[in-house]
Amino acid sequence: MSNVIDFSHRDQLAGASEMFSQRWSPRAFNSTPVPDEQIAQVLDAARWSPSCFNAQPWLFITSTPETHAEFTALLMEGNQAWASTAPVLGFIVAEKHFTHNGKRNAHAEFDTGAAWMAMTLQANLLGLATHGMAGIHVDNVYTTFNLDPNTYQVICGFALGVAGDAEGLPEALRDKEKPSPRKPLADMWRKGR
Repeated sequence: MSNVIDFSHRDQLAGASEMFSQRWSPRAFNSTPVPDEQIAQVLDAARWSPSCFNAQPWLFITSTPETHAEFTALLMEGNQAWASTAPVLGFIVAEKHFTHNGKRNAHAEFDTGAAWMAMTLQANLLGLATHGMAGIHVDNVYTTFNLDPNTYQVICGFALGVAGDAEGLPEALRDKEKPSPRKPLADMWRKGR
């Protein structure tokens, strides 16, 4: 099995940490279990993310070996084809309102995204990989976890585990199993007006 990933086409600026440019979202996972201690470390990194009014609106719901099949069923078929081999599946949810005043938190999804990135980078530091998924059965996630849609916003699903060999993927996905390019910095940075 070859897990050597080619990042040579990513044009990182000198001085920027490779932690960012060498982050990617594999689809190939091996089924090696992730110890609860490591899952806790990954989620603890998310806990320290910044948030508006320190609301910390994020909620991470993770599978156990006993609930893995139930979590897999909440993914759309295309994601089930590859994500079912990841030992941990989960869902990320944001609380829509501030608890201190009941007002709508317009930044809840933004803050939850920051927590997702912190979680992902910590996973990478532990030799694990993550892959976020929009292709989920959102209504079923609300129902399965008894989440009130007036209180919570289901953001996405995710897979967590040790990256595996692309040969284990369905044939149509094997060629996609590599880090994607990024827009040039000039395309996403404006100075002044």
